Amino acid sequence: QVQLVESGGGLVQAGGSLRLACAAAGRTFSRLAMGWFRQAPGKEREFLATINSNGDVTDYADSVKGRFTISRDNAKNTVDLQMNSLKPEDTAVYYCAAAAMGWFTRDSWRYNNWGQGTQVTVSS
Repeated sequence: QVQLVESGGGLVQAGGSLRLACAAAGRTFSRLAMGWFRQAPGKEREFLATINSNGDVTDYADSVKGRFTISRDNAKNTVDLQMNSLKPEDTAVYYCAAAAMGWFTRDSWRYNNWGQGTQVTVSS
C-alpha cells in the first residue's frame, strides 16, 4: 500500500509552467511504476505520463509529449510532473497514482493507489 499526496497545482496563464509534486509514503514506492492522470469536468480520466520503478523509462500521451516531463526520486519517495507551454485545455484535476506491482502501463485500472488530486487552471 502506498499513500500519495499531490501538491503544486494552481492558476497559471497560457504558455506558463507549473511543477506538480507527489509525495509517497510506503515501503514499496521504489518498486512501483508511477503515473500522472488528469480529469476535466464532464470528461473521463486521461492518462498523461508514466515512469518505471528505476526512473529510466517513461511514456507520454501524445497530448502532452514534448511539453510535460515526469521524473522521480526514489531516495525522497517523490514523483514530479513538470508542465510547460500550458494551454487552457490542460485545465483539470491532476492525480498521481501507483501502478500495481509489475505493471508499466497507461491503463488507469492497473493503478491501485491514487492521490486526492490537485487543481490546475490555465487561463487564456
